[in-house]
Amino acid sequence: MDDRRIELLARTPSVATTRAPEAMAQGSRSRRPGRQRGAALLALCAALALPVSASAAGRIVTVYDAFGAKNELERDWGYAALVEYAGKRILFDTGNDAGVFARNLQRLKVDLRTVDAVVISHRHGDHTTGLSHVLEVNPRVKIYVPQEGAYFGSPVPRPFLAPEPGLPRELRYFDGEPPAQLASGTPWPRGNFQIVSEPIEIFPGVMVISTPSCRAGTLEMNELSLVVRTPRGLAVVVGCAHPGVETILGRATEIDSRLHLAVGGFHLVQMPRADVEQLAAVLDDTLRVERIAPGHCTSERGFAVLKERFKERFVPAGVGAVIALP
Repeated sequence: MDDRRIELLARTPSVATTRAPEAMAQGSRSRRPGRQRGAALLALCAALALPVSASAAGRIVTVYDAFGAKNELERDWGYAALVEYAGKRILFDTGNDAGVFARNLQRLKVDLRTVDAVVISHRHGDHTTGLSHVLEVNPRVKIYVPQEGAYFGSPVPRPFLAPEPGLPRELRYFDGEPPAQLASGTPWPRGNFQIVSEPIEIFPGVMVISTPSCRAGTLEMNELSLVVRTPRGLAVVVGCAHPGVETILGRATEIDSRLHLAVGGFHLVQMPRADVEQLAAVLDDTLRVERIAPGHCTSERGFAVLKERFKERFVPAGVGAVIALP
C-alpha cells in the first residue's frame, strides 16, 4: 500500500464496530465535520436535510462492465450505470466502446432521449467513449463533468498566461492581450457540459461531489461521484475511485453519516491482499457502509475479499445487474 493511502486510512476516525441494522436505517450517527468543509457543501447539507419519501424508491442498472451473470449483454472493460430515482434518470459514465455501449442500452431497452442528466466520473476512455453515442441521440442533455485542464471545455487557468515584463510582442501570449475567457478543447464540442468543482445538487435529493486524487498516476485528477439520499442513508456511485474509495465515501459522510450503499469501481487492481483486507475493514468498521456492490476495476481479488467480509451485504453488480434503492 502506498504511503499516501496508508495516511488516508490512518486519518479516518474510528467508530464502534457493533452493528445495529435497525438503528442504522433510522438513526443518525454524529461525525465531526471535516476542517475543510466548503460553504457549498454546507448549503447542500441544509438543502438535503429532509429525507426523500418512500415513494422515491428507485434502482441502479449496470449498463457496462466486464463481468456479470449470464445474459445477452456484451462484456467489456469499462463502466456505465443508469440511476433511476425520484422520477429522474441519470446516466453515470458511458463505457469504453460506443458500439458496445449502444447495443447494451438497446438490449436493456434504455432510450437515451429519456435521460435527464449524464455524469462523467473522470477523463479516462473506459468511462467516456460512449459520449459520442449519447450526443448523437440526446445532444442537449446536461453533462456534469470534472474540472480538467484538457477536457470538456474547461477554462484554461489564468496563471498560465501570466505576463512577463520586458518581453517583445512576438513572445507574448495573444500579443499581450489575452481573451477574457479561454477554454480548453474537447473531443465532444457539442456537449452541454457543466464543470463541477464543488458539491452540487442536480435534482432534489441527488447531488454530485468532486474529489481530487492524491495518488501517483492520477495526481490532482478530479473525480466525480453521484450521491443519492435515500431513507436509509446515502447511495454513492463511483467510477474508478482513483482518489481512494475510502476518501470519496468519507467525503460523502459530511452530507450524511449513514452510508447505505457504495457501488462502482473501487480501483483495487494490483493491490496486495493484505491492503485490500485493511481497506475492507475501513469500509465496514469505520465508515460502516451498510451494503456494497463493487464492480469494474475492483479486481477479482477485491471481489473475493469484500464478499468474504460483507457476506450477505455484498451485492453482485456485474453488467445487467439491477440494484434496488429504498
